[in-house]
Amino acid sequence: MPHRVLTGITTTGTLHLGNYVGAIRPAIEASRAPGVESFFFMADFHALIKCDEPDRIARSSRAIAATWLAAGLDAERVTFYRQSDIPEIPELTWLLTCVTAKGQMNRAHAYKAAVDAATAAGEEPDANVTMGLFSYPVLMAADILMFNAHQVPVGKDQVQHIEMTRDIAQRFNHLFGQGQELFTLPEAVTDAEMELLPGLDGRKMSKSYDNVIPLFEGGTQALKDAVARIVTDSRLPGEPKDPEGQALVTIYDAFASVQQRAAFREALRAGLGWGEAKQQLVALIDGQIGPMRQRYADLMAHPEQLEAILQAGAAKARAIAVPFLQQLRAAVGLRPYTATATTATAKAEKAALPVFKQYREADGKFYFKLLSAGGELLLQSRGFEQGRDAGQWVARLKREGYGALTADAPVQREAPDATISAALAAFQED
Repeated sequence: MPHRVLTGITTTGTLHLGNYVGAIRPAIEASRAPGVESFFFMADFHALIKCDEPDRIARSSRAIAATWLAAGLDAERVTFYRQSDIPEIPELTWLLTCVTAKGQMNRAHAYKAAVDAATAAGEEPDANVTMGLFSYPVLMAADILMFNAHQVPVGKDQVQHIEMTRDIAQRFNHLFGQGQELFTLPEAVTDAEMELLPGLDGRKMSKSYDNVIPLFEGGTQALKDAVARIVTDSRLPGEPKDPEGQALVTIYDAFASVQQRAAFREALRAGLGWGEAKQQLVALIDGQIGPMRQRYADLMAHPEQLEAILQAGAAKARAIAVPFLQQLRAAVGLRPYTATATTATAKAEKAALPVFKQYREADGKFYFKLLSAGGELLLQSRGFEQGRDAGQWVARLKREGYGALTADAPVQREAPDATISAALAAFQED
């Protein structure tokens, strides 16, 4: 299976210049790497947790989809879809909910923050907690596990959710995997060097601070108006200026070449006025964003084009989700009655054989063990850093039998050699 990377975008607002520099641009560049299969989705189910304004969610979904495409996302190369167009996701959410401990959800940061806020206001701890908020991490786990993503780029505040996803996947694999890993354990990807664009006041660019520069909305004039509000020092034109620590310079750097950055700094030190510097910044940004803005306007004016792209993406996503969910349904016992007898017979036959179990412990390492048909422990492996290494040893033991148990084999014998040899021979006969 190709290396899969999955990115979700919650549909509760419009994207600004900071979103473009810090998330959109690097994600699109990463999606072009060879050997990578990228999934991008509009997380409109997630939006319902945060917003009860239907028109706002609908407008946001449309605007954000148009923004990603206008910014260069290749819908033919990636799988780009709307979360609500994949009915298998809420069904998988329920399957995962049934194996998720409530205590684990109690520790989720968003839930704890809501409880703390209510308590501080003198209200009941769960006064403002919906089941959507409480179960948010399970829905996020379903988004990731439905497509067995290997990596999920997230901010530091979302790392906990990826860890929860791993825990949920491990438990499901343990309960229903019958020796195989139904779910891949995803990894959180946080870029310590990710560019965080400052806002107009020098703080992180954020709508909550009302300090953003619009990406497409309002056109060139809105860009000019926002840049004009960037806070600078009071040095007049002709006076030397220190470019370091200036929000305007940091924003300029995000769009400039190495040569342009050096020339801009030199001009400021030589006395370039802040007004002229802001005009140069507008020209630089508009030179790159302008063509995207036109594509954005075209998509927003033709929603049928957007809808066609998202429906095509949903078809690609469901081509993966539908058969996988059928496999998961069968694993938990949701099977057609006509398959019951056959499945029961096969399971009974399988139960009469020894079995390998692969799992991951709290130390983060991967292990396997060999159990007899009656559940007696025969072999116990040492810990492996990678799950594939444990899997390779299981395959070798099945293939070579007792002969694979050389002196340096990474296992501990827990039963007489004759018993172990007979158990391994059963795999070769099978």
